[in-house]
Amino acid sequence: MARRLRPEGPGFVEAAPLRLVFAREVAAFPEAVFSALAEDVSGWSEWFSAVTLARPTADGTGREVRLRGGTRFEETVLVARAPEMYAYRVDATNAPGLRALVEEWRLTPAGKGTRVQWTFAADGTAFFRAALTVGRGGLGRAFRGAVTALDRRLASASA
Repeated sequence: MARRLRPEGPGFVEAAPLRLVFAREVAAFPEAVFSALAEDVSGWSEWFSAVTLARPTADGTGREVRLRGGTRFEETVLVARAPEMYAYRVDATNAPGLRALVEEWRLTPAGKGTRVQWTFAADGTAFFRAALTVGRGGLGRAFRGAVTALDRRLASASA
């Protein structure tokens, strides 16, 4: 890992200089979505196409994640409150320009399924913030594709 990041807590999701929030409704129930997020960390690469490897570390209180293109993260789980919230921060990464990053997944019942909301809360150099702002559309597409694939995976597992 190239660099350690500033260790932020869950409150950073509201206070970060850059916050990207995406939401989508799925047919799966919050309990199933939460389980896929927090308990089946290794399964992330099966439904989130940008993820090539995800594995729990530190007896489940941490995660190692690798993305397509070679970006790597060492993370600490901040909140795992079933079935409504899962949040983690990045402790170390090889991504340039990043100073702090916390991601939060909020799950709320919606109709006959779940509203999945993902908040990407970050701080970084001016170049990083500008690049992330420009790349917001791509990040949103990645989120929508991942959540759709997760919903399909959960539906086939329960069938």
